[in-house]
Amino acid sequence: MGPNVLRIVMQTGKEVRRVTTVTLRQNESQDQLLKRFRKKVAKSGILSTVRRKRWFVSKSELRRIQKKKAIRRSRRRTRESEE
Repeated sequence: MGPNVLRIVMQTGKEVRRVTTVTLRQNESQDQLLKRFRKKVAKSGILSTVRRKRWFVSKSELRRIQKKKAIRRSRRRTRESEE
């Protein structure tokens, strides 16, 4: 691997899975490579998945959180429509 390739590898138990890989292009700086890598990771949704699965959330807790989000969304929409 080396300075020309950036990779994210996820490991769950014995299973190892390569998720995202970015290779340095000709005449591309390290900063441009890093920027492309960050975009690819953000687009794939890896970080949000990892954050979401960091702790176990029971089904009732998940329903409560979703209900809270729905209430917040509806309040925001009513405020936006009033303006």
